Amino acid sequence: MDNPRIVARKSLHIDGTTGGGPAVEVFRALASKTRVAILRYLGDRVVAVNQIANDLDLPSSTATMHIAVLERAGLLHTELRPASRGLQKVCARTYDELVFDLPRGPHHTRDGVDVEMPIGGFSDFSVEPTCGLVSATGLIGYLDDPSAFYEPDRLNAQLLWFKTGFIEYRFPNRVPPGARADSLQLTAEVCSEAPLHHLDWPSDISVWINGVLLGDWTCPSDFGGQRGRLTPSWWEEKDSQFGVLKRWLVTGRGTTIDGHALSSVDLDALELTPGHPILVRIGVRPDAANVGGINLFGRGFGNYPQDLGLRLEYRSGLRDGNSAD
Repeated sequence: MDNPRIVARKSLHIDGTTGGGPAVEVFRALASKTRVAILRYLGDRVVAVNQIANDLDLPSSTATMHIAVLERAGLLHTELRPASRGLQKVCARTYDELVFDLPRGPHHTRDGVDVEMPIGGFSDFSVEPTCGLVSATGLIGYLDDPSAFYEPDRLNAQLLWFKTGFIEYRFPNRVPPGARADSLQLTAEVCSEAPLHHLDWPSDISVWINGVLLGDWTCPSDFGGQRGRLTPSWWEEKDSQFGVLKRWLVTGRGTTIDGHALSSVDLDALELTPGHPILVRIGVRPDAANVGGINLFGRGFGNYPQDLGLRLEYRSGLRDGNSAD
């Protein structure tokens, strides 16, 4: 029997714990029955704007206005395509689901520590072509040359990619003495890696923590053809442009990805030790069912202004065996 795999969905993770920013834009965009109807109507299709107006019985100007609001919030994207007479504007939904972290109020009983790691700050790697790194201003080393990952300028990388192998990071364990971790969360913007880009290019992306495999997530695409919101103008649109923001969460009950069960690996299995680094490895196994490579985006590329993020939540004064789920 084949191993069950998580069905890939394009998810947007919104951090509402800090207030303002993208969360406000998204909720403003969704505060309209008409705009929600447009998103529901689109599904996973690419549809001309004039067809949306016609099928939803909207004036063209009204449909265009609502689509512009949704596009500013990043919930859909538009482009011009050839038609029988000139060009026509078409649009598609950007995400299949939204994950929103509610603000933590004054009665939140868990404390947390956050660390953002530049994607070029890896401590170990083993990669196979196609592979490469770029900074915000240009290529680092040579294309398809694994030795480029040794370049000192790798610390400025904003996008890196490879077909198979891994990159590994050492995160500090900032849980204070006397406290015990309740959960570990890893966030990263990732997608598959195809020549140029390819919207039907599945890849099984694996994550390990302290050498323990959390599981595989199948990314459906190498997203390109439309510029990422943060991607520099010199990077051609035919190449990879953005990924999806994924969230791996490990608790006492196991591991989830974007709220969906991924594996039974729990927090105790990770053996988080005070004073020792937390090893985070991301890669594509050469024996995976879908060997489609990986792109990893930093805060200067793609759609999300963040690097690789690790969050540890903990409760002070807890002894072993009293960790909450």
